Amino acid sequence: MKLNKLLTRKGILFLVIFSVLVFIGDKINFSRLVGAENQFFTLFQFFGPVAGAFLGPVVGVLAVLIAEVSSYLVAGKTLVWSYPLMINILRLLPMLFAAWYFGTKKNKLSFFVPVAAILLFIAHPVGRQVWFFALFWTIPIVIKLLPKKYGDKLFLRSLGATFTAHAVGGAMWNYIVPMTPQAWTALIPVVIYERLLFAGGIAISFIALSTLLDRLDSKTKSEYINIDKKYILFRHDA
Repeated sequence: MKLNKLLTRKGILFLVIFSVLVFIGDKINFSRLVGAENQFFTLFQFFGPVAGAFLGPVVGVLAVLIAEVSSYLVAGKTLVWSYPLMINILRLLPMLFAAWYFGTKKNKLSFFVPVAAILLFIAHPVGRQVWFFALFWTIPIVIKLLPKKYGDKLFLRSLGATFTAHAVGGAMWNYIVPMTPQAWTALIPVVIYERLLFAGGIAISFIALSTLLDRLDSKTKSEYINIDKKYILFRHDA
C-alpha cells in the first residue's frame, strides 16, 4: 500500500482509533518483564500487530510507530537518551516487526528476522547455554512455510506475529539486560502461556477492528483499508 493512502479519510480514521487504543493499552499492565524494574507487557501486546493487515506491512509499521511515539509523548516521557528510553525503544521494535509479519504474505523478511534472532541469541555466551530457548522462534518460520490454507489461518498468523515480536525482543534483551541461563530456562512455561494469550488477543482484536471499520464506513468498502470480509461479525451483505 502506498504511503499517501495513510492520509486518506479512512486511513486517518484508522490511525486515530489505533492510536487511542495504543494509548489506553499502554496504561494497562499485563505481566512483568523479567530483568528490568517497572517494565511490563501491556494490553498493547494483544492488538499491536493488526495494523499491518489493515494498512499493509509498510504503512502498518509506520502506524504502529506513530501511535507508540505519540503515546510515549502524551505520557510526558522524555526523549533524552537514557537507560529507560533504551528499554522503551527495545520494547517498541519487536512490535514493528510483528506488524510487518502479520500484514505480509510470504516475504523474505518474515524468515530473516527470526533466523537472525536465533543466531544472535546463541552467539551470546548466555544464550549459547540455553540455545533451546530460541527454538520458540522457529514457530513464525514454520507457519510461513505451511500451505496457504493453513498458514493464512488467523490464529496461526497471530501466533507467528507474537513470536516474531518475542524473537526480536528476546535477542536484543539478551544483550542489553543481564540474565542467567537459569532465568531464561524458567521463562519457558511463562512464554508459552503469554504468547498463546497474546495470539488469541491479536486474533480477537483483528476481528473486532475489522467489524468496527466496516461499520464506520460501509460505503467506502475497503478502498483504503484492507478489510477481510470473512472476519466481519454480523454481516448483512449477501
